[in-house]
Amino acid sequence: MTALIEIESLSKRFGAFTAVDNVSFSVERGEVLGFLGPNGAGKSTTMKMLAGFVTPSAGTARICGYDVGRAPVAARRALGYLPEGAPTYPEMTVLGFLRFCAAIRGYTGAAAEERVDWALSLTTLGGVRLQPIETLSKGFKRRVGLAQALMHDPPVLVLDEPTDGLDPNQKHEVRTLIARISPQKAIVISTHILEEVDAVCSRAIIIARGKVVADATPKELAAKAPSGKLDDVFRSITQQAA
Repeated sequence: MTALIEIESLSKRFGAFTAVDNVSFSVERGEVLGFLGPNGAGKSTTMKMLAGFVTPSAGTARICGYDVGRAPVAARRALGYLPEGAPTYPEMTVLGFLRFCAAIRGYTGAAAEERVDWALSLTTLGGVRLQPIETLSKGFKRRVGLAQALMHDPPVLVLDEPTDGLDPNQKHEVRTLIARISPQKAIVISTHILEEVDAVCSRAIIIARGKVVADATPKELAAKAPSGKLDDVFRSITQQAA
């Protein structure tokens, strides 16, 4: 199978500090990759380089064969990105913001309304569609960010903490959604919630101090700990890499 995400020898340095150090991996269609690591490990920086928001110091990232640095527009057309914090325009209503996102994606008229309605339905936001985003709870704001990432039904999704701030029912809804759409997409989920990896990920990468220190299925990783628990092996691996 052809990988939809390809990262080769990716590095990012900020002065003398190396945030991401020679990271390489690929993600094929149908894979949901959990990208794990402690705070400051390089998770978000790697995601931002893949999404084209941070320029690598070295290495290459490709989305659906398009080099993010050399063909940024083509790469971003194939990408749905939910960044950390899900920035939006707080004074806009949910409906207004999603219509704005549809226009940016090149949709007009009936096609735009169709995409907006589809995104609202997919993320269960219909009940708050006329509310200003600044009045929403953290969980609803996160779902607005997810809706804009899904708007154009991209083949690649990069989701940074997609269930951050959601209540248990909302987390279940988002995880069910990811499982439903995953067969046709390559999905990377950056998260610190290990139960999320067990629930939706077919593979997990652990990064520590900017380096990949483990790459296996959640079951294979959990088997490395005497307890058979993913959180124990995660703690052990990241402590060894510290």
